[in-house]
Amino acid sequence: MVIEASARLGKAARVAATLLGVSLAGLVVTACQNDPDIDITKLKAETDPPDVLYNQGLANLNAGKVTEAGRKFQAIDKQHPFSEYARKALVMNSFVAYRNGQYQDAINDTSRYLSLYPQSEDAAYAQYIQGLAYSRQIPSVTQDQRAAFKTIESMQAVVNNYPDSEYVEDAQAKIRFARDQLAGKEMQVGRYYLERKEYLAAVTRFRTVVEQYPNTNQVEEALARLVETYFAMGVTSEAQTAAAVLGHNYPDSQWYSDSYKLLQTGGLEPRESGNSWISRAGKKLIGA
Repeated sequence: MVIEASARLGKAARVAATLLGVSLAGLVVTACQNDPDIDITKLKAETDPPDVLYNQGLANLNAGKVTEAGRKFQAIDKQHPFSEYARKALVMNSFVAYRNGQYQDAINDTSRYLSLYPQSEDAAYAQYIQGLAYSRQIPSVTQDQRAAFKTIESMQAVVNNYPDSEYVEDAQAKIRFARDQLAGKEMQVGRYYLERKEYLAAVTRFRTVVEQYPNTNQVEEALARLVETYFAMGVTSEAQTAAAVLGHNYPDSQWYSDSYKLLQTGGLEPRESGNSWISRAGKKLIGA
């Protein structure tokens, strides 16, 4: 009798516990549904398999639901950190961050990806996304150009490390744009010194453009400014050389026409000196 009573009591306790568990689960679900601060779909996402989450993320991207896609990829990274889908999700999440204008997050994600998977099939894409994130932050030439330097660094890594990737052509275009920005910054500072008749400082800036950024859109003006600056300093041989190099590379340029007229006011004309740094630098220019 004691044994039977004990068995019945144990069975009753198990039934009661089961009913209590069901009841509590229902209360939790109901509470979550009634609480506006709890996202039921987000809770569910944490329990989905990584392949399901990844495909859902891709589907959301295709549907233009970028933020929702990001939540799916983040869930994979958090709930399935050592899976193959976590690797794929990390690079996709960097793309989502880039699309949302969260450039530093995109840079952080790609840096993490490249440190973990430098030889993976998506490494070139991650490096490219990083370069894009930096390039989107390049400001006007009147501001600090750190982002331009970082763009060149990141995009050059695409060119050097993944030369057969489909991103090389655009990476090179982004490098050219960033270099033009850096040259533009040097020109902006050089003109500032020139206006204040700080000629040596101005020459340094214009020389940097000609020597370090020979294939940018700023070289033409830089040579003309060198003519103007050296002429003002009385260093006529360098002024004549700068004008000659300018005329050789950009014969139809208004900058050359203006430089020629300036020399004529001093009874001079363009004439190249082989001993000048300008002649040596001129050999690297586009039209040389």
